[in-house]
Amino acid sequence: MNLKEAFRFQNKIQSLMTEADGILSREQNITKVQNTYLRKKVMAEAEDETTIDAPNTEYSGRITEMAMFLLHLLDEREKLSSAIHKAKAGLDLPAGLDGEVSLNSKRQEIAGTLRRMAALRSSEVVIPNGGTGYRFNNEGNQVSYRCDVKRVTTIDFDRNKIRKLCADLSKKSDEMSAALDMALINTVVEYEQPFDVNDTFADIFETFAPAEATEA
Repeated sequence: MNLKEAFRFQNKIQSLMTEADGILSREQNITKVQNTYLRKKVMAEAEDETTIDAPNTEYSGRITEMAMFLLHLLDEREKLSSAIHKAKAGLDLPAGLDGEVSLNSKRQEIAGTLRRMAALRSSEVVIPNGGTGYRFNNEGNQVSYRCDVKRVTTIDFDRNKIRKLCADLSKKSDEMSAALDMALINTVVEYEQPFDVNDTFADIFETFAPAEATEA
């Protein structure tokens, strides 16, 4: 498989582990509750009655297998992580795969900021009664008054320089994106997946469980 497929399979393993762990983490899934109604203590002629609470999961009775399945998935996660690490170590990327992915995300973020700056335009607007002041009236008293405000907004940077910086950064980001895509597709990960990435949790567990029973 290539790196892109390996990352997808890694996510699949994680989702399976989350589901298995969720089953094992619910007490009602891993315990059996028996209730005995001691009717005979109240009425001599009555008989005691015992009931067992219905299981909350379809995997009730197979909890030990589920725990072994979770550890199996953990083992596969470890194998795959090691294979991915080895594959990434051989990549000819200045900051490595993870570093370049992070850096390129930051390049795109900064390019967006520069693009918004370059799109700004100078503007002029009159705000009616937007200003206040004080003056003396005919009686010599100080009174407040309101007046219109003309607000002129101009850019305070070199637009051409910002556009050039944005264009250069966007070009570098696009080139690195292409290089990262090529790396994901062309880099081989030495790992043999034990099941299909599109298989369901139930299908994968059922395939694992009989194998464990045979080995036992």
